[in-house]
Amino acid sequence: MNNQIKSIMFPILMYHQIGVPPPRGARLRGSTVHPKRFETQMLWLKRLGYQGLSLSDLSPYIKGEKIGKVFGITFDDGYENVYENALPVLNKLGFSSTNFIVTDQINGENYWAQSTGSLPSKMMSKEQIRDWHTQGQEIGSHTTSHIYLAKSSREEALYELQESKLILEEILQEEVPTFCYPYGNESLEARQWVREAGYKMGVSTQRGLVRKKEDILALARGNIFRSTHLLHF
Repeated sequence: MNNQIKSIMFPILMYHQIGVPPPRGARLRGSTVHPKRFETQMLWLKRLGYQGLSLSDLSPYIKGEKIGKVFGITFDDGYENVYENALPVLNKLGFSSTNFIVTDQINGENYWAQSTGSLPSKMMSKEQIRDWHTQGQEIGSHTTSHIYLAKSSREEALYELQESKLILEEILQEEVPTFCYPYGNESLEARQWVREAGYKMGVSTQRGLVRKKEDILALARGNIFRSTHLLHF
């Protein structure tokens, strides 16, 4: 199977939380983008004639089967504030996006981040995941427990990959073809495990545009922070 991209590529944006940022000094404060700033960013791209797409919707452009002014929109972890604050904006503008879910924490909290000092934040419920999908947005996998995939054994990695995919497909009653590496922790071996688990596309946290010869199972993205200035964006 050839996973090499054969044509020039597009930007894929990476968000985490869309909400009021926590107090100054809070760990990972920068990864929470204010809802008004998110809306401004999306409106700006819409006015410039760009169409925001989920990974699956972006796929034919990546493969050179379609051409157009498009970009990818992704959200890591499955935070409830993304469902509450980003979904209305996406629907209003006619954009699609991919939201990567940590399945052990459906309707839970960001316990993997709390263990290193981050403030608690609520995750999406099964009902919200289902509604997100029903409203034309994509759901992808982010493993079951947000592990460092490339640091795991093959057995542990395949369990996390396959189990999370199975859980999400049970909720949606539809295939889940997209994956995001927690912490951006990936390797050639980890990509092979993702392929074995049945995923068709994957994203890393490697910065930059998706470029020629990049593996479609580890696409680069641009991380959008709380402080990202509109001109830089």
